[in-house]
Amino acid sequence: MRVSFDLMCQRFRSVLERQGFTAERAELCSRLFAEASRDGVYSHGLNRFPLFIDYIRNGYVRVDAEPVLAEQLGVLERWDGGSGPGNLNAHFSMNRAIELAKQHGIGCVAIRNTNHWMRAGSYGWQAAESGCIGICWTNTIPNMPPWGAKENKLGNNPIVLAVPREEGPIVLDIAMSQFSYGKMGIHAQSGEPLPVDGGFDRDGNATRDASAILETRRAMPIGFWKGSGLSFMLDLIVTMLSGGNSSMDMGKLGAERDLSQVFLAIDAGRLPDSDAIRDKIQAMIDDLHAAAPDEKGGKARFPGEETVRVRERNLRDGIPVDEALWQRVLELDA
Repeated sequence: MRVSFDLMCQRFRSVLERQGFTAERAELCSRLFAEASRDGVYSHGLNRFPLFIDYIRNGYVRVDAEPVLAEQLGVLERWDGGSGPGNLNAHFSMNRAIELAKQHGIGCVAIRNTNHWMRAGSYGWQAAESGCIGICWTNTIPNMPPWGAKENKLGNNPIVLAVPREEGPIVLDIAMSQFSYGKMGIHAQSGEPLPVDGGFDRDGNATRDASAILETRRAMPIGFWKGSGLSFMLDLIVTMLSGGNSSMDMGKLGAERDLSQVFLAIDAGRLPDSDAIRDKIQAMIDDLHAAAPDEKGGKARFPGEETVRVRERNLRDGIPVDEALWQRVLELDA
């Protein structure tokens, strides 16, 4: 089943307005959800939307809360999200970082007491489309064991790196676990094995069985001990910069809410050698594409390259949706 992008936005917007969103905030929030599915990140678009509504009804997300400036430290600002909608808070924070970058060359916004930002890459695209190098990351509830342990103490703490480019941005969006829980949920539902080991089963064996990993909640860090260490450092830095909750703190809350996030923007337009940089970026992409394919006939792609292809297809043919989830949205709008 496929649904047009405009129809998905319309339905999301209608549901959000029923939950108390103003028309303007419902418009942006619905677009961010629909763009995630449009670009192929189904786990954080339609698939996540009903859970978002549950969080509103449970009181974890305050629909009318907007960020409030807490401290200003030069090009670094601390904001309090007031437990508002995570994607709206994140969009605001990156926009503010971009404003600071346009003024000073670089801007950093750290926000505390916010909620799940849905598709992380949205804010990398936002920065790059504004002509900025963008870096942002978030902590999460503990959902991954440190390397050498089996008890979840780390978040999978997604990070985004984005580079502006006239022909289209280059955007890397990764979690510190080999697969996000949303991605594993899709594989568990379809029964399709993960392409590589993604976690551990109840016997402590590495497995590609997403259902077994969801049962144990033992996701595998990227790069094993390296991803484990990187996850901890990202959590440490975001907690310091925001003055907010760590993954450890969220574990005590019992739900993934009141997170901490960081948004960095660097105005690439201020760099003096823009023509040389543009040529170097293209040369690097050409060199990447020229890499000999592997034994399976693969092809080297830069981060975000496939996103554009998926976006074009889904805008043309409609966005593929899980019929049961789409029906649930329709019921929320009834």
